[in-house]
Amino acid sequence: MSAAPSQETAPVSESLRFVHLGFGDAAVEYTAAWEEQRKVHAARFADEIPDTCLLLEHPPVYTAGRRTTDSERPLDGTPVVDVDRGGKITWHGPGQLVGYPILKLPRPVDVVAHVRRLEEALILTCAEFGVETTRVEGRSGVWVLGDPIDQRPSTGSLSLHLDPRLDDDEFDPRLHGPEYAPSNAGQRREDRKLAAIGIRVAKGVTMHGFALNCDPDNTAYDRIVPCGIRDAGVTSISDELGRRVSVTEVVPVVEKHLRAVLEAADPLPRQVAHAE
Repeated sequence: MSAAPSQETAPVSESLRFVHLGFGDAAVEYTAAWEEQRKVHAARFADEIPDTCLLLEHPPVYTAGRRTTDSERPLDGTPVVDVDRGGKITWHGPGQLVGYPILKLPRPVDVVAHVRRLEEALILTCAEFGVETTRVEGRSGVWVLGDPIDQRPSTGSLSLHLDPRLDDDEFDPRLHGPEYAPSNAGQRREDRKLAAIGIRVAKGVTMHGFALNCDPDNTAYDRIVPCGIRDAGVTSISDELGRRVSVTEVVPVVEKHLRAVLEAADPLPRQVAHAE
């Protein structure tokens, strides 16, 4: 077997490296990027390379994590790529910055702590552009909080206190057009997700990662139940600011904050309770 190029065999002690797989017209098909993740994951597990974050855009694609149900998929039969990450169904496409941090963590891996670090880097990124984001209890990712329910505009002819999404387990926002479309959550002043996170950990090394909406066409989310959440929606940095913020503008800011957060962290193994 031939030796790997010198830039691929750097000692593990080196700082986090970033690899740009492709943006814009060079966007990377999802399955090709998934295969590249596997290769980088194997090399990281073998300590042939340092921690590595792949950054890219995808052409339009729906991907479904292991917990996705049939009731959350597109009604029109649009193809969906089933993947081995956690979480549910989401969309990737132009205007969205996707990051796959492939990191070796101490075992047993503390997955929640890893997700929190990714969230923190994205929250700092959004703040640098002037968008205030936060976490939402029980929901991963990065969110823009909506107004209190009693201060939101009415939805159609109904009071928001009668919002069927809150009381009807069978309610399907995919069938109700713009009134309940996830892409219109900002107009309804609801909570809206700006960045999604879904990961997998194999052999102590992370895969998959985050998707940060910079300036995508968010109507793509209206054909699914994004992340399985029916009472909130989606947004982007551009939507929140009212001006276009491109992926290329966001890339160096994400790199700066990911590096700062991940390199400053001292990951500890997950605490395991021992029987007495």
